[in-house]
Amino acid sequence: MCSVSRTTASGDKREGDIKDPEHPYSLEELKVITEDAVEVDDKRNYVRVTFTPTVEHCSMATVIGLCLRVKLMRSLPSRFKVDIKVAPGTHATEDAVNKQLNDKERVAAALENPNLVDMVDECLTPSYE
Repeated sequence: MCSVSRTTASGDKREGDIKDPEHPYSLEELKVITEDAVEVDDKRNYVRVTFTPTVEHCSMATVIGLCLRVKLMRSLPSRFKVDIKVAPGTHATEDAVNKQLNDKERVAAALENPNLVDMVDECLTPSYE
């Protein structure tokens, strides 16, 4: 699960996970994202997340990256600059995916697509299994 820690009013720490768009597992369970792949520089207001698609030709790499971006947009203060990257050498169209995920206009356009927003929201919906 790609986790973003939150503390509730009662002081309990809650973890949010991101489900894979194609599989009934979290991105962490599939090793798409790991704790080591998340870099946070609070002083520079910067976050970088590097993810590893399960296969080199993963058709959902852009959707996974968009899920990561939306999760962070909803969880972090707006002062943070967020970079989402495919791990080097792990996807056939790595450069194109990285460019798409870090282009504000492309992300905004993607988030205007109701079907895509529904898919992202489904991946971000907490599972209480």
